[in-house]
Amino acid sequence: MTLFNRIFLRQLFISFLFFSTISLFAQSEGEQIFKSNCAACHLIGGGKLIGPDAKEWLNSDRFTSTDDPIGTLVKYVQNPADFGVLQMPAQALTSDEIKQVLDYVEDYVPEVKEVVDVVVEETEEEVFSTDIYLILFITILIALILILVSVKNSLKESMSQPTETVLESVKYFVTINRNKIIIGFILFVSLMYLLYHLMMGVGVVEKYQPDQPIAFSHEVHAGLNGVDCNYCHSSAKKSAHSGVPSANVCMNCHAVVKGDDDEAKQEIGKIWKSFGLDIEKDEFVWDSVSSYDQTPIEWIRVHNLPDHAYFNHAQHVTVGGLECQQCHGNMQEKTVGQVATQEELNKIEFNIKDGIEFDHPTLTMGWCIDCHRQKEVDLVNNDYYADMHEKMKQKHEGVENFTVDMIGGLECGKCHY
Repeated sequence: MTLFNRIFLRQLFISFLFFSTISLFAQSEGEQIFKSNCAACHLIGGGKLIGPDAKEWLNSDRFTSTDDPIGTLVKYVQNPADFGVLQMPAQALTSDEIKQVLDYVEDYVPEVKEVVDVVVEETEEEVFSTDIYLILFITILIALILILVSVKNSLKESMSQPTETVLESVKYFVTINRNKIIIGFILFVSLMYLLYHLMMGVGVVEKYQPDQPIAFSHEVHAGLNGVDCNYCHSSAKKSAHSGVPSANVCMNCHAVVKGDDDEAKQEIGKIWKSFGLDIEKDEFVWDSVSSYDQTPIEWIRVHNLPDHAYFNHAQHVTVGGLECQQCHGNMQEKTVGQVATQEELNKIEFNIKDGIEFDHPTLTMGWCIDCHRQKEVDLVNNDYYADMHEKMKQKHEGVENFTVDMIGGLECGKCHY
């Protein structure tokens, strides 16, 4: 092989790698844009969701019959109203961003998810509610008081007996009250045990599910329709709070989707009402919304930490790579937002995969510590930890897997300051 041929092949190979990298980057960007702006209403190759299937839509006659299909589609996405389509809100995307989405949709291949058989050992435990603990506590307390009254009477009797020393009086008292003392001691220990469990139950809010002003169903949105959690809770990746979506986010879909029955239409009508609109009149127009009398929807917070505890969603979701279900449970299967139980979270596939098993109730301090002691941190493939990784290698020579507690995850000041 001549020198020229070797140089030519090398340059050809480098060019191939360069354009392949550019193509993969564009596809990655297109995927991110699609999931953030389009996935709530459009599937790819899965048929109609709220809007038409994205792949079928791109190949429809509306665009393919024009002289410039791509240019026409870009204009359509940026301002659908110019094409007589009022159901789809205009998207604030550049031409390049729309083209990246088109490339992603064209090259999209459905992900084949590996089916993992998860075996969860279920142990039969007798679970007492707080009410039962309280009833037992009161019952034992009454029994203990009755025994103390009886012992008090016996004490008066023993003191009246003619004995030469105090020790003999004590022996006489113990002899005639031996059974009462043993029973009283057992009752006292039981009382302290129940008191401990009652105190540990203070602030535990598992299964808490308040009635919301609108009957919103996670099962319908995240489960049935496959809406990504971050579409509504968009700030979870960027800030401490996941945030509650504003009504205009709801109206991105519900300006068109008004419910299949009277009950659904009534609930969706409450979103319209927050804009000062009547769903029956069907008078929603984006450009004129600001002129109406608007009333915010007063959602009731479900996951509420005490003021002295700090939690940052971005740190856990973006940096830590946690899935929403690992803390909130399978919300896509629930009609009402609620605090997941410890038992439910221990059966979540992501937690089992990460080797996380909770021993404490949800949203308690012990629950957080359980995770921090077991969750491994990817220091190698995460730029956030690049500097820390070098320091950890020096401090823990020979250790490859680091958990959150090893990088300061149990320091008091991380959550309390």
